[in-house]
Amino acid sequence: MTSGPAVRATPIDGLLVVDLPLHGDSRGWFKENWQREKMLALGLPDFGPVQNNVSYNARAGATRGIHAEPWDKLVSLMTGTAFGAWVDLRPGPGFGTTATVDLHPGVAVFVPRGVGNSYQALEDGTTYAYLVNEHWRPDVTYAAVALDDPALAIQWPIPIADAEVSDKDRDNPRLEHVTPMEPRRTLILGAYGQLGRALRDVLPTADAVDLDTFDMTDADAYAGVDWTRYDTVVNAAAYTAVDAAETPDGRRAAWAANATALVHLARVAAAHRLTVVHVSSDYVFDGTREVHDESEPFSPLGVYGQSKAAGDAVVATIDRHYVVRTSWVIGDGGNFVRTMARLAGDGVSPSVVDDQVGRLTFTPDLARGIVHLLQSGAPYGTYNLSGGGDPTSWCDIAREVFVRCGRAAEDVTPTSTEAYGKGKDLAPRPRHSVLDLSKIEATGFVPTPVKESLDAYLA
Repeated sequence: MTSGPAVRATPIDGLLVVDLPLHGDSRGWFKENWQREKMLALGLPDFGPVQNNVSYNARAGATRGIHAEPWDKLVSLMTGTAFGAWVDLRPGPGFGTTATVDLHPGVAVFVPRGVGNSYQALEDGTTYAYLVNEHWRPDVTYAAVALDDPALAIQWPIPIADAEVSDKDRDNPRLEHVTPMEPRRTLILGAYGQLGRALRDVLPTADAVDLDTFDMTDADAYAGVDWTRYDTVVNAAAYTAVDAAETPDGRRAAWAANATALVHLARVAAAHRLTVVHVSSDYVFDGTREVHDESEPFSPLGVYGQSKAAGDAVVATIDRHYVVRTSWVIGDGGNFVRTMARLAGDGVSPSVVDDQVGRLTFTPDLARGIVHLLQSGAPYGTYNLSGGGDPTSWCDIAREVFVRCGRAAEDVTPTSTEAYGKGKDLAPRPRHSVLDLSKIEATGFVPTPVKESLDAYLA
């Protein structure tokens, strides 16, 4: 008997054996079959069980077929002994890898989604229980493989020819004919905007949703999505009309898209253990600090920033979340750089504000940083992500564009925010939008310098 549970790895990635102490006396024994705090500390995932099932095997030799199920499970014997066999049926280099474990009440096994599992009772009256993190549904199909496939070379204590096996399980295919279980996918919301298009380039297997077909502000729309297919949602959708957000209609639209929609998404994320990536903005700050780090409290000036700050606060309640805060986004569509290039080509000499300072963020770099966070296992939380290099004003950027387009830098005249906005209905803007990038750089991601991205963009 050990003082606490212990975890052992197996040849199959993510398949973990848990040794459970049995606390017994003359009356019998007691065990903690699932103790979240202790097991998370040992390295088990927080898989969020929602259903507990029990399987009773009347006679020794009863053998369950090797089925890979679309959920995670924790299996443990209540009575008797059994032989457990697992086969990795997920796509990738581990496909076909096997592991076996002798089971008794003091052993539990965590089985990740897509790993086929089978159990052979070695005593009459063997009972095992398993926790799963999805509710059973009659329409779910499993990947399965033959128990006696020579390619698996499983040494069953009771030969399969002599075991009690269902007709269905005797007809399961051999490994060479098994289609690997499809992994959970990534869903991109707002996939046809500037950032969404860049995300589709770096996540080519992700499902893409157009906001014309999926209204994030409609609570009922979420019921029409099979969320069990996904493990990650990247939210690239937002209401970004900063000036229009100050109007009555714009105010309602901004709050619906940037805040209320996130309430609906957070509810779904909690129910299905989704990782959510949400793109935020420097507008959640008032710009009085020259550089903004991730710990700075919200201080938005206008409706757009207020609605984005509210959405950030909602997303922060999701267990698995990344809030990616960015600034001055440039992508495939209408934007400041394209406008300046057009003006340069048309012979126009504009006046551009020189008292708002920040860094451009090009959507390919932003998309690359998001993928980095997801694939690197970076701790969940908020990360600033903009282009790298020295901060500049909008006037500086306009002059850079003009020079690259063959015009003189002096053809762009500097002006103040107040002078530019005179007679216009403009929302307030933060004067300082520079984001501290040290946190995301510490994860191994180095943003591309703005000038390099600008050269590539204009080319």
